[in-house]
Amino acid sequence: MDHLTQILIQLFAILVAAKIGNELFRRMGQPTVVGEILGGVLAGPAVFGVYEVNAETTLFAEIGVVLLLFQVGLETRLHDLLRVGRTALAVGILGVILPFGGGFLAAELAGGDLALAIFLAAALTATSVGITSNVLRDLGALSTQSGRIILGAAVIDDVLAIMILSVASGVAAGSFAIGNILSLLVVALLFIAVVVIGGTRILRRRRSILTDPEFAETPFLPGMIIMLGLAALASVVGLAAIIGAFLAGMVVGESSERHALEAEVAPVAAFFTPFFFGFIGAQVDIAGLANMDALVLLAAITGLAVASKFVGAFVGALGQGRARATLIGWGMVPRGEVGIVVAGLGLSTGAIDSEIYSVVVGMAILTTLIVPPLLPLLVRRAEESAAGRADSDGPAAGIEDDDGVPGEGAAEMHERTAESRDRDDAEQVAEPEPSDRRA
Repeated sequence: MDHLTQILIQLFAILVAAKIGNELFRRMGQPTVVGEILGGVLAGPAVFGVYEVNAETTLFAEIGVVLLLFQVGLETRLHDLLRVGRTALAVGILGVILPFGGGFLAAELAGGDLALAIFLAAALTATSVGITSNVLRDLGALSTQSGRIILGAAVIDDVLAIMILSVASGVAAGSFAIGNILSLLVVALLFIAVVVIGGTRILRRRRSILTDPEFAETPFLPGMIIMLGLAALASVVGLAAIIGAFLAGMVVGESSERHALEAEVAPVAAFFTPFFFGFIGAQVDIAGLANMDALVLLAAITGLAVASKFVGAFVGALGQGRARATLIGWGMVPRGEVGIVVAGLGLSTGAIDSEIYSVVVGMAILTTLIVPPLLPLLVRRAEESAAGRADSDGPAAGIEDDDGVPGEGAAEMHERTAESRDRDDAEQVAEPEPSDRRA
């Protein structure tokens, strides 16, 4: 059997397994992402072995998560993120400090060296925003206050995690330099600022830019070009490609063709994203966890990962009320592909051994699986609590609320966001069709 045939069979197997899991969990009223991950577990080496992680299957998975974050960006407006900037910053920073400190201390107490301690700590820091954002999209909760805080915090989280990974790699290679870390931080922040501020301003002034090119009968191709370009640039400056894709979605979301682009991207993303979730499940290594010591270590590391990330994010979001802080804290828990990438890097540099690698991968999978089932309940409680607070004791006029918006409670914020979207929709209706403009 030639190589192409093998890859096609593997892609067929993981797609079918993921969608069967999706269908079963949808019928049970549970988050479908869990079903797709479990489908990957069954198709992968741990059970049936009809799918393996290699360069080609990894590429499909990476395209899937890039498209997913591009979709999320399309549904996220810059002014909404800016309103929650203070809270998102607190959630992002505390959600990194506590897991990093907990992981570092645990490794030191267990007698590990500095490289092991830093890699284990790094694996506990970064959140997999793809998991939580997918569930929030399904629930229609991305545009809520909590959803925006999670997205904003995840961007901050990723920047800090990249810094930590750079330190870990330098320590493992014996060539740590503080100047390189600072320069990477500055470049990453400048990239985000230029893309978000510059890109959105350009699209606001030229809202038809996606259909101005003669080759663009629809906004799909220009949108994909921008997405791939910014994802690649994000990787070049040291950020994750998904952050570039998310920012690209935010930028093109200012176009008058936003709704048309959302409709065209949806079926493409529906095809590719199951490869990403199946890919996560396929990396479960049951053989590496086949002894009691490894299982105990897995339970301890997973407990530390969940508790430290939840507490850090919860404390950072406490100004939003306990119900919203609980949702935000829980939504930041998944490590997913981020933890797996860190573990792989640590294994390749010799900083961690194969048993620790299996434990970290197991932790990443478990934190990914346990979060989605509780999110629908937490979203419902958070929004009910926010509505009750707005009705009973919303902030008085002229007094700044938690995010620096004078006299604006949850109900007023929701109303203003709705009005803003209505204006966007009205502008889109008023915008002439591409064929009219060319005529």
